[in-house]
Amino acid sequence: MTKNSLPLSQLTLSALFTALIAIMAQVAIPMPFSPVPFTGQTVGVMMTGALLEKKPAGLAVFSYLLIGAAGAPVFSMARGGISMLIGPTGGYLLAFIPAVLIISFVLEKIKKPSLINLTMAMLPALILIYALGASQLAFLMHYSINQALLVGVLPFIPFDLLKVAIAAFLSLQIKSRLRENKPDHDSRFH
Repeated sequence: MTKNSLPLSQLTLSALFTALIAIMAQVAIPMPFSPVPFTGQTVGVMMTGALLEKKPAGLAVFSYLLIGAAGAPVFSMARGGISMLIGPTGGYLLAFIPAVLIISFVLEKIKKPSLINLTMAMLPALILIYALGASQLAFLMHYSINQALLVGVLPFIPFDLLKVAIAAFLSLQIKSRLRENKPDHDSRFH
């Protein structure tokens, strides 16, 4: 194994979290006032960043985007294709990579994560998703920044804060259970 390669266990976790994000993307509700649907995929993205180290987390999201860009119906409402990444809502999707890296990086510095720490690591990632998503939405739909914020950010804030809380809670529960079952295992789950 080379210095930059991932062990099989990390690759397996990346694949598992790629699937989690794809499954959560199917929890989607179209919004009549916006081209941006309400989805569960941010829960999967946040959990990926919270539960995996940087490389496997980035690989999981990159794989998800690559599979979707290739045409597999893994994006919201069983859509796929490169048009999803270069279209009006593509900025939200593309922001998932730096978002998981931010979460993972912040949590690397914290030895014993708490619900507050997990939540605080996820909030900057959510802000980044909003910023990149709204920017691409504004550019491609010829919206002003205010219009993009009105249709692509503001209506989603309460739900997304709830999704962050759910992702933080579930991640903490998973970390706790894994710690109980594998006390000698040295990984991000520890």
